[in-house]
Amino acid sequence: MRTFPTAHAPHRPHARSVRTVMWLVCAALVPGTLAQALFFGAGVVVQVLLAVAFALAVEALCLRLRGVPLQPFLGDGSAVVTAWLFALCLPPLAPWWIAAAGMLAALGLGKHAFGGLGHNPFNPAMVGYALVLLGWPLDLARWPPARGAGEVPGLADALRTIFTGTADAGWDALTRATPLAVQHDLAAAGRTLAEIRADVAWTTAGAPAWGWIAAAFALGGIALCLLRIVDWRTPAAVLLGVLVLALPPWLFDSGVHPPPLQHLASGGLVLCAFFIASDPVSGAGTPRGRWLFGIGVAALVLALRAWGRFPDGIAFAILAMNALAPLIDRHTVPRVFGR
Repeated sequence: MRTFPTAHAPHRPHARSVRTVMWLVCAALVPGTLAQALFFGAGVVVQVLLAVAFALAVEALCLRLRGVPLQPFLGDGSAVVTAWLFALCLPPLAPWWIAAAGMLAALGLGKHAFGGLGHNPFNPAMVGYALVLLGWPLDLARWPPARGAGEVPGLADALRTIFTGTADAGWDALTRATPLAVQHDLAAAGRTLAEIRADVAWTTAGAPAWGWIAAAFALGGIALCLLRIVDWRTPAAVLLGVLVLALPPWLFDSGVHPPPLQHLASGGLVLCAFFIASDPVSGAGTPRGRWLFGIGVAALVLALRAWGRFPDGIAFAILAMNALAPLIDRHTVPRVFGR
């Protein structure tokens, strides 16, 4: 007979604290963040640090206004995770006040207005990002060239651009869009995929870089699933949903509709699947509900990429499904044993 080592009673393992979970999520974000910084420069790290600083300040202010003690809430890591996810969505050279406005919306409106950690119906990072995207779309469309497609801004150049708004005149990429945005705009103009990929705007947008960044975020996300920090069903539903739903249009007309793998390697879809859609507070909580939630995110992302105003649409897909999460949970409650 096989035996297993057990501890003293009670044998149920201790639940991980919020602080432990949040710092494990931060550790899982490191590979993707380093990959993004490798391809787009030190501005990526500056944006993360800037957003974290603003997030801690806003968190402390909101806790004071609510009459809640700063500890342990200020050090539980939840504000850091929100800021980190928000910053990864920003262009590396976005002005500093974008991070300030985003954190004020994310933590003030998306979190504390509903009662703080564990009570927010919407993902705070996506609340902040949606607000700044609607308010300053041009600032969020200006990405520097990816490494290999042009000169990557150094730390000094990034700091000067972020805090003063003045950039090297040689960086023509300040008005350069991401590959997803290029494809979105050219497709709206009636261009086929072959024509889009031959366009100079596509070839200089650094499309391969986004594939490597997505792979790095997938590495961290899979680690969270193996550690059971994230339920695997939600990211699996998002990724499989995109593959399955994008396959028929591509098979029907591959000259117009991009292949499913291109959707996965574009924008922040992998980051969304593992780190945002899987949020246990604002997402679905039942096993079947997580599948429905993830498939809904996938369907909305593809619809917004095809017909929406913004190229990616992930923030709006997440917020829409956050609103439906209570209804999904209500109708997917597991059957009681014996009934």
